[in-house]
Amino acid sequence: MLKQKSHQDENILLVVLITCIAAIGGFLFGFDSGVINGTIEGLQQAYHSNSVGSGFNVASMLFGCAIGAFFAGRLADKWGRRSILIISAVLFIVSGWGSGIASTSGVFVFFRILGGFAVGAASILSPIYIAEVAPARYRGALATLQQVSILAGLLAAFLSNYILAKMAGSSMAVFWLGFEAWRWMFWVEIIPALLFLFALFFIPESPRFLVAENQNAKARKVLTRLYGLHQGRIKLSEIHGSLLSDHPPSFTDLKSSQTGKLHHVVWVGIGLAALQQLIGINVIFYYGSILWQAAGFSEDNALLINVLTGIVSITACIITMFLIDSWGRKPFLLLGSIGMSMALLLMVYAFSHASLTPSGDWQLGRFGVLALISANAYVFFFNISWGPIMWIMLGEMFPNQIRGSGLAVAGLVQWGANFSVTISFPLLLSLLGLAATYSVYAISALISIAFVFFYVYETKGKELESMSY
Repeated sequence: MLKQKSHQDENILLVVLITCIAAIGGFLFGFDSGVINGTIEGLQQAYHSNSVGSGFNVASMLFGCAIGAFFAGRLADKWGRRSILIISAVLFIVSGWGSGIASTSGVFVFFRILGGFAVGAASILSPIYIAEVAPARYRGALATLQQVSILAGLLAAFLSNYILAKMAGSSMAVFWLGFEAWRWMFWVEIIPALLFLFALFFIPESPRFLVAENQNAKARKVLTRLYGLHQGRIKLSEIHGSLLSDHPPSFTDLKSSQTGKLHHVVWVGIGLAALQQLIGINVIFYYGSILWQAAGFSEDNALLINVLTGIVSITACIITMFLIDSWGRKPFLLLGSIGMSMALLLMVYAFSHASLTPSGDWQLGRFGVLALISANAYVFFFNISWGPIMWIMLGEMFPNQIRGSGLAVAGLVQWGANFSVTISFPLLLSLLGLAATYSVYAISALISIAFVFFYVYETKGKELESMSY
């Protein structure tokens, strides 16, 4: 009865509200990642860039993401989760404005890297914050809101790109105030970024950070608001207990004091982070419009297909949100790895029938439909599994002492792999062709099956204070 009463005292509406606010960072993460999809031709024309230059224009943000993710966790341990999220919101605003106004490739890359700092920070801190305020029994569902928000941001970017290109005539056509449509695609981001900045001032700091900083009165107040008086006291005691014998967080904590080697949980985090990108999902998100034009679709229809891909992604993620706390994390990861492997192999088969036109463009002919269906199946299986669950597990699998540092390292690996895959895709495409390039991603998906089966352990229903090395 006492346990039931403590659950009744939870302020679930407040928990959901602050989770949604934190997840706006995920929305901006998705928007900033997806907006580039519709601007590539405009960037090529404006900056006269070749395939390598275009690849760097697309991937430059990811360089900033790796840096932002690496430092965000440690800075959040020092200054607080909310404070760093506020800084990231400001960077989103500046980057959105600067990317659209940039007159040279160098200036554009600078502002995209700046936006990357914000995306990297949000990708790490939103899952940390949500995991640290959400009760364990529905932490998975609430943490999945982060991925839903990322996908909503991607969908919003795809839809915004489509509408602006449709209204202007093309992404390269001059639009409002004498600026090309592709520039306005970047400026749309300023609106949700301003909302994020404003809303962050109304959410509390993470109670686990407050306890670590000996701000016990503030932590007790936050926990009481979230869980009720009785459960708030219990949670405060548990957090104290987990931090009692610990020292200020440090990167050296990632290594075992006995063996001097990285803790097993750190290696698992690195593996999850790397494989999520090595399977090539962001090639679909970043270069989707070019891929579908190769399949024979017009620019207009290619941008519309991106919207369809976004809808498929969100649908898959919502399914996960409702089932993850009953099914667990590992079953979804296995399902996703198997499904992605099959879909990628079908894409490789379709792409093996692609041909080059005299102008150097790829054409899929009648196999374009198979590629389209397989790609959306691939996106579905990714977003029902590795998309949301990798971030969920990184936010909850590390013990309190190394959560910031562990996520910093995993985030650096994740964005580094993202950068490598994204910048290498145009080059691999020109050297190897579509089929061989996607074979690389298919092999990574097959490897992910074995990795999940042998190395990933279940975290469903576990309190953060009970996570072990």
